[in-house]
Amino acid sequence: MEIVIPYKPRDLQLAFHKNKKRWNLLVCHRRFGKSVCAINELIKSALTCELERPRFGYVAPFYKQAKQIAWDYAKHYSRPIPGIKINEAELRIDYPNGARIQLFGADNPDSMRGLYFDGIVLDEYGDMSPRLFTEVVRPALSDRKGWALFIGSAKGGTIFHELYESVANDPDWYVKVYKASETNVIDPEELESAKKLMDIDEYNQEYECSWLASIKGAYFAKQLQEAEDESRITSVPYEKNLKVHTFWDLGVSDATSIWFVQAHGKEIRFIDYYEAEGEGLPHYAKVLQDKGYIYDRHWAPHDIKVRELGSGRSRIETARSLGINFDVAPNDSIHNGINAARVIFNRCWFDRDKCKDGLQALRNYRKEYNERRREFSRQPLHDWASHAADAYRYFAVSWTDKKDRKKINARINVA
Repeated sequence: MEIVIPYKPRDLQLAFHKNKKRWNLLVCHRRFGKSVCAINELIKSALTCELERPRFGYVAPFYKQAKQIAWDYAKHYSRPIPGIKINEAELRIDYPNGARIQLFGADNPDSMRGLYFDGIVLDEYGDMSPRLFTEVVRPALSDRKGWALFIGSAKGGTIFHELYESVANDPDWYVKVYKASETNVIDPEELESAKKLMDIDEYNQEYECSWLASIKGAYFAKQLQEAEDESRITSVPYEKNLKVHTFWDLGVSDATSIWFVQAHGKEIRFIDYYEAEGEGLPHYAKVLQDKGYIYDRHWAPHDIKVRELGSGRSRIETARSLGINFDVAPNDSIHNGINAARVIFNRCWFDRDKCKDGLQALRNYRKEYNERRREFSRQPLHDWASHAADAYRYFAVSWTDKKDRKKINARINVA
């Protein structure tokens, strides 16, 4: 018996249906039709699965959201199938072959515990807890080797973003990014109209799948996007004939961050990044040694000169006793440092893997937002991202300072 459902996929949707793998990730612009595509993949899989009692799930960040987004679609496209049973109370559709599709909310992970899935969709995955997949969904896919589809819009600094970066080139995954300027789903005139009425960051997030646009008040959004576009975030190997400079943000009760930098001509190469918390200077001295790099200068913030009340020694003296001879970065204002960091960004290359954590921090370094006034402060938000960003800022002011520039120039190309 042939069953025809009222779904006519667009070419890009059809390509997914035909080429779906066990693991799939789609980054979609608004109005692409990701939820419709996902629901119809669930229906097709439910009707064609040859296993006994097939089970499929659709998960949204909130149960109420799942009902609002997908329930009407699930019923609409399933109604032509004879013998279905729709359970409104449980957001569940049972099919005549024993298959079932059910809607869930990530806000209630216990509703999925103990179940098995032959296929599952996680819609707007970036708004979900990372524990949902690892602790609940992934085990539920194991015994029957079920498939998963992660879909959503581009939201930088989320688990969806991290997942995309980790699997973008993995042959076991079907990964696609659908930008409105490339899909032809939305009329160009409508896009131009939206662009005029929307903030450019909002437009780039919603329609052009920019991971950076979604981080409101991000200081380096434009610069990181340009680095991505120009392939300056790539593989940047250590060159043994070039000495390494390090730039530090030294934490006391929080994290210490270190960037490892080489230079060749006008290229400034960030070859590595390290961060730890709750460790003393001997730990970082060992890190430097274990890296095996040939070092020139180490640069620290100006407060490294401050003497500690307990020992009467400054940390710069302690560091010297461990073989780390610090130069002190210029004591410039935060805003001047951020400007210097922006200006020099177009000369910087970053190793995608070794600098992953540092880059993630730079993406998230942003202005503090005042909820009551509904406006951004002039000050940066001090959170986990600020340590790497501060170390990068110390790099920028040291590299661009005329006096310190001479020191660095004398040593950056030592064979």
